[in-house]
Amino acid sequence: MKILVVQNKMGIGDMIIYLPFIEAISKKFNTPVSILVKQSSKTEQFLKDNKNIEKIIILEQGNNLREAKHQGFSGFIKLAKELKKLNFDKIFIFNSSLRFYLIAKFAGIKNVHQYPLFTKKNQHIIDAAKKFIKQNLNLTVKSDPKIFINDKSVQDIKSKFKINDDQKNIILGIGGSGTTKRVPAATFIKLMRLISNTYRCRFFLATGKDEEEQEILKEILNTEFKDRCVPLDELSISETLPIIKNCDISICNDSSFSHLSSGLGIKTI
Repeated sequence: MKILVVQNKMGIGDMIIYLPFIEAISKKFNTPVSILVKQSSKTEQFLKDNKNIEKIIILEQGNNLREAKHQGFSGFIKLAKELKKLNFDKIFIFNSSLRFYLIAKFAGIKNVHQYPLFTKKNQHIIDAAKKFIKQNLNLTVKSDPKIFINDKSVQDIKSKFKINDDQKNIILGIGGSGTTKRVPAATFIKLMRLISNTYRCRFFLATGKDEEEQEILKEILNTEFKDRCVPLDELSISETLPIIKNCDISICNDSSFSHLSSGLGIKTI
C-alpha cells in the first residue's frame, strides 16, 4: 500500500508538530509513508533517519513563489500528474483546502482523507490533527514529536567540537522567525552570567542569518563569554542536530530550535 500525507505549513516547528500524526498513520498501516511538504519546512534535513517516512516530496508553492512549479492552475496540473505517476492508494490531507482535494482526485487517489473543507478559520494546529486521526483511524495520538538521528553522527560531532561531559553544554536559541519572537541579547547575557555562577558552561548559539539575529549574536560574542561560545549560524539544520543531541539543555525563545531540541529529547525551556 502506498500512502501520501500532505502537510503544507511553512515552518520547521509546524512540521515537527505533525510528526506524531504522520507516524501514527505509518504504524496503523504498517508501511512507511510519503510526505508532501514545503521547502521552507527543511524537512529533508531532519527526517532523513525517520523509518516511518519513505519519500519526501517538495511542494513548490507559496505567496512569495510566483514562478514556482506548483503555483497557480498550471502548477495544479503539474502536481496532480506527478502524484499520479507515484500510484498512491491513500492520501491524508492535514488542511481544509479544496485545491488539495481536487489534486488528489485528479491524481487518481481513490481513498482521500482530509480535514472538513473550508474550516481553516480558528483551527487549532494540534487539536484539529488529533480529531482528524481519531475520526479517520480511531487512534488517540499523544502530541510528543520525536526526531531520530544516527548515533555515529552524534559521536563524530562530539569529537569534532570537543564536547566534554564534565561541563554543562547548553543550546541557546537566540534567533527567531520575526521581530516579536526575538529576545534582546542583554537577556541572554544576563542568563549566561547567572548560570556560569554555578556551573562550568559552554554555549552553542543557534540562530539564522537575519540581520537582527546577527546583531544579537555579535553582542553576545563581544562579552567575556566569547571563548565559551560556539556560533551555529554557518551550519545547516542537519549539521546542527547532533550538536543539539550532545547538549544537556536547550534554552530558546519561540524558534525552530525549541522544537528541534524537544524532538531530540533534550530538556527544553
